[in-house]
Amino acid sequence: MFERLVESTVFYSRWLLAPMFVGLALGLVLLLVSFISEFVHFFSTDGIFHSKATALFILELIDLTLIGSLVAMVAIAGYENFVSKIDFKDDLERPEWMGKVDFAGLKLKVISALVAISSIELLKVFLNSSSYEEGEILWRVIIHSVFVASGFVFALTEKFMPHK
Repeated sequence: MFERLVESTVFYSRWLLAPMFVGLALGLVLLLVSFISEFVHFFSTDGIFHSKATALFILELIDLTLIGSLVAMVAIAGYENFVSKIDFKDDLERPEWMGKVDFAGLKLKVISALVAISSIELLKVFLNSSSYEEGEILWRVIIHSVFVASGFVFALTEKFMPHK
């Protein structure tokens, strides 16, 4: 009886994660506000007439979009992996990957997104390198390299792990 109580408590404790996934979904609203704010700020300056400023602006939008996609993916896949399957009516549009991304796949997608986001950040630094000190650029390259190496190790680990 005690064992069943412990197991039930542990099993149903997964629902404690649900508010965290809702919080991630609400975080997307903040990213949308930031995205719109970037638009307003860019068009309120004379940056639209400078190709370098325009490139940096577009990279910032890509960056925010990648972060938003990462948050959405973690929220949806995490909820489905750890809390409960999301049931949709047949007539509603459902992304192809939903219900198919397991924890290992989620880890790979997260590290891939982090590498992409880091790449965008590094590209922004290189386009605006005069605003950064040499040591700061070096650290950003090192951190990006660690993300790339981590992604490579995760991918190799996943490739050589036995799959059922």
